[in-house]
Amino acid sequence: MGMTFAEKVLAVKSGNKEVVPGQIVTVKPDHLLTHDNTSAIIGKISDELDKYGVVRDDLSIIVLDHVVPAASEKNAAGHKKIRSFVKEHHLKNFFDVGEGICHQIVYEKGFAKPGSIVLGSDSHTCSYGAVGAFASGIDRTEAASIMLTGETWLKVPPTIKITLKGSLKYPASAKDLILTIIGTISADGAGYKAVEFHGDVSSLSMDERFTIANMGVEMGAKVTVFPVDETAKEFFSSNNISFSQNDAVWADPDAEYERELTFNLDEIKPVVAAPHTVDNLKSIKDVEGTPIDQCFIGTCTNGRLSDIKIAASILKGKKISPDTRLLILPASRKILREAMAKGYIDTLIEAGALLLPPGCGPCLGAHQGALAPGEKCLSTANRNFKGRMGCKEAEIFLASPATVAVSAIYGKITDPGKEAE
Repeated sequence: MGMTFAEKVLAVKSGNKEVVPGQIVTVKPDHLLTHDNTSAIIGKISDELDKYGVVRDDLSIIVLDHVVPAASEKNAAGHKKIRSFVKEHHLKNFFDVGEGICHQIVYEKGFAKPGSIVLGSDSHTCSYGAVGAFASGIDRTEAASIMLTGETWLKVPPTIKITLKGSLKYPASAKDLILTIIGTISADGAGYKAVEFHGDVSSLSMDERFTIANMGVEMGAKVTVFPVDETAKEFFSSNNISFSQNDAVWADPDAEYERELTFNLDEIKPVVAAPHTVDNLKSIKDVEGTPIDQCFIGTCTNGRLSDIKIAASILKGKKISPDTRLLILPASRKILREAMAKGYIDTLIEAGALLLPPGCGPCLGAHQGALAPGEKCLSTANRNFKGRMGCKEAEIFLASPATVAVSAIYGKITDPGKEAE
């Protein structure tokens, strides 16, 4: 019997010929991601760090992104502690405020490579499955242990195989696809499972794959992964990221799956995840006309150049409704500069949008863009839990950049097809 992607990677990394679901293996991750929470993590092991130091100076990737720039003395003190830690231990992979969201940085800087294991103290670490990496979120205690020892244990997950057929038709997007999948599987339907995407994945761009992999954790997945095809190779080449083709891993044709599903991309339509769960899937028709106080385009899910381009194309020559506000948050400094060079940012600001620095703040209600009681936000983020954007009495709806941009014009949830007609 053949092996799945997860089984293959964990077998190789643990020094086993083969592994099976449920087996516990010890592995040495290629990289460990932490962000503003690095301060709390190193606080757990301050004595050990003084005595032993870190196991590798290139293991950690530390990105300050959750509250940037610092919103309070407490945040500033945490950032200062992290900067001192980086200097003291001569860590090689540190990205200070303004560089971007941690997941985008790992992606565009080439830290996540095919066949590698990247673990991170953030649940959306699963994003790097877009480039064929075994990437998963862990808690802070595990992260602290890895900093000191360079290894951890993982349980081999069973795998769900999702086959895609056809291609998306605008205004349907990758965000609509992954919301549809989550609505079908449920918010915990892939709990501690790997999810592989097969079939017509070549029709999806790398940005689209990243959006899909990013939200794998919203159905409970341990990892969400795509094969390394010509599109992925072109991404590596165009970004001057080197990798060995021999390291790329994919499932065997006779691999055994716990569950298999098929989705026809030609049939995917714009959808919305209504409050307060990501699997509370609604058609545009079900929620169309809902007044929206704030529109938000950005985050690690949909803050890439292609997302900003779509918003700018829709809003060019138009104005957002006086009854709403539109926040734009590029996922990285690189994306911000590219969007500025192409005129997208100017177009969005002219339409009435507010530009925020690359970071995570509004997505988790940590900084900027907080909601007031009773307000509704239409967001391209990955979560709409109660209180997620700073207020338990507010409501968050999740949608694609196209849906959010069109809705900003009318001040209410609007079918993006209205502007495509």
